[in-house]
Amino acid sequence: MKISKLVAERTKDTPSDAKMRSHILMLRAGYMKQVANGIYTLTALGQKTALNIENIIRNEMNSLEGQEVKFPVVMPKELWDLSGRYSSIGSEMLRFVDRTNHPMLLGMTHEEAAVHLAKNWVTSYTQLPFMIYQIQTKFRDEPRSRAGLIRVREFVMKDAYSFHMTQSDLEDYYYKVHEAYERIYKKIGLKNFISVQSDSGMMGGKVAHEFMLLNENGEDRLFVCKNCGFRANQEVAECVFDENKKEDCLPLEEVFTGEAHDIEEVSNLLKADQKKCMKSVVYLKLSTKEPIVCFVRGDREINEVKLKNLLKDDISIYDTHGDDRFVAGNIGPKSFGDNIEVLFDISLKDLGNMIVGANKKDYHFKNYNLDRDFEGKINYVDISKIQVGDKCPHCKSTDIILSNGVEIGNIFQLGTKYTKSMNMLVKTNTGDEINPIMGCYGIGIGRNLACVIEENCDDNGICMPMSVAPYKVEIVPIRYDLKEISDVADNIYKSLEENNIETLIDDRDAMPGVKFSEADLIGMPIRIVVSPRTIKENMVEIKLRSSGETFMAKIEEVVGQITKTIQSSI
Repeated sequence: MKISKLVAERTKDTPSDAKMRSHILMLRAGYMKQVANGIYTLTALGQKTALNIENIIRNEMNSLEGQEVKFPVVMPKELWDLSGRYSSIGSEMLRFVDRTNHPMLLGMTHEEAAVHLAKNWVTSYTQLPFMIYQIQTKFRDEPRSRAGLIRVREFVMKDAYSFHMTQSDLEDYYYKVHEAYERIYKKIGLKNFISVQSDSGMMGGKVAHEFMLLNENGEDRLFVCKNCGFRANQEVAECVFDENKKEDCLPLEEVFTGEAHDIEEVSNLLKADQKKCMKSVVYLKLSTKEPIVCFVRGDREINEVKLKNLLKDDISIYDTHGDDRFVAGNIGPKSFGDNIEVLFDISLKDLGNMIVGANKKDYHFKNYNLDRDFEGKINYVDISKIQVGDKCPHCKSTDIILSNGVEIGNIFQLGTKYTKSMNMLVKTNTGDEINPIMGCYGIGIGRNLACVIEENCDDNGICMPMSVAPYKVEIVPIRYDLKEISDVADNIYKSLEENNIETLIDDRDAMPGVKFSEADLIGMPIRIVVSPRTIKENMVEIKLRSSGETFMAKIEEVVGQITKTIQSSI
C-alpha cells in the first residue's frame, strides 16, 4: 500500500477530549475517525489490525471445536420477551419499530439468539456438549462513552455460547476457554493482564471472570491479594471484618450538629473517628419505586453492584428532599414504614456507642447502640466496598492492593437462565428431559485493539506487535523523487508483496523528518530506510520499531532478512 493512497490522516494535534494514550494515538495515527459519540469508523490501518486480532481469536475458538455462526443484529421483541430481558434491560438497549409497526431491537448480546438457534434442532444428550460463536457488530446505547474504543456504543465482539448436560462438564469447558483466552491475549501482544472474579450483571449466572489489562487509567478497580493470589473485581469482592469489641453502652445523647450533614463534617464537629459514625444512603428500587435505606460504617462506601445483586433489582440514588419520611442530612436508623426496607452493612455488627442521624433537623445521636436502640429486626448484609487494609476473603491476609484495570474479556457460567426461560429441552440417556446448562464467553475486538496500542507505544507513537500489525513493514525512501532511490524501493516493495509480506511504502515527496516521525506514529514493526548513502554500498537500513534496534542488509538479501525477522517475532 502506498502512503499517498492511504485514506488515513496523520496529525500532530492531540484531541482535547482524549485522555488514554490509545485514544490519542489511534486518532493521530489515522487508525480511526469519530462519526458520533461512541461511534467510530476504522480506517484500513485499524480494520486490518482488528481482522488480525479476530483471526487469532477465531483460531483459538476453532481449537475448542467452536462452530462459527452469524446471528442477526436486529431481533424482534418476542425473542427477548422469552428471557424477560426486553423489559428488564433499561435505556442502554435501543428499541424501535419497523415499517409494519413491529417492536424490534438492536442486539447488545446474543444469548437469546443462541438458544433460538439450538432449540428444536438440538434435542438429545448425544448432541451435547457443543459451542457456537460469532464475531458480530453490536450496539449498546452507552450513556458515558469514553476513551476511544474502550467504551463505545457500537462495537464488534466475539461472543461464544456453550451448551452442556451437567455442571461439571460446563466447569471443565469453562476453564478450557479460560486458558484459551490467556493464549489469545499473549498472542495479540498483551502482557500485563490478569483474570479476576466478577459480577455477572445482566448476563445472569453465578460464576464469572473478567480478564483485565492493568492500567492506571482503567475504570475498573481490582482487588489483588499479594499473599495468596486471590483476585476479584472490587464490585464483588467480599468484605471480611474483625469482630468489633464489645463496649458498655453509654447513655444515648441527642446533640446539635446544625449544618454539619455529611460524615466528615459531623465527625470533625464532634471530634469522633469516622469508624464510630454510621452513614446513611437512600436508594430507589426501580421495580417497586420504593426507597430502601442502607447504613454503613462512616469510613466505608456502599457497593452498588453488591446491593443490586442482593435486591435482584436495579437501583438509583433517591432524593429524600421533599419526602417527609426522611430528614435529609440527619437520617438515622429507625423504622421508616412497612414498604421501606432497612439494611445494615456487616461493618456495623456489634459496633457500639456510634454517632448516627437523629431523624430530626440539625441533630444527631451520640452513643447509639443498634442492639439497644433500634426497634425492629436488624438485617446485616455485605454491601460495602473492599478497601486497602481489609482482609482477603480467601486467606485473611491484609497484604492486598487495589489496581485499576480495563476489561478485555469476560466469561460466565450462565446455568439454565436462558434455556429454562426459553423452554429448550434435551433428552437424557434415561429419556428424561432437562434444560441444558450454558456458558458464555465474550471478547471485544475494538477494545482489545485499543489495549494492544495502550500497552505497546512510546512517546513517539505506536509500537505495533508483529502478530496483529496491519502491515509488517514500512519502506521509507529518502529522496523518492530520485530514480535510483525509487527503483530500489519499488523493487523491494514488489518482492515483499510477492512473498505475502504486507508492506507500506512512503512514496511521498516529503522531508525525511516528516516521514520518520509519521513512521514512528503509525508504528509498523519493521522499517526499511532506502537512502542515497546506503544504496551507494548496495545496502539498506532496517530498524525494529519496538526495540529501536538497527542493522544493515544487502539489497538482494532484504526479503530473506525480513522473512527471518518476522518469523522470529511471532
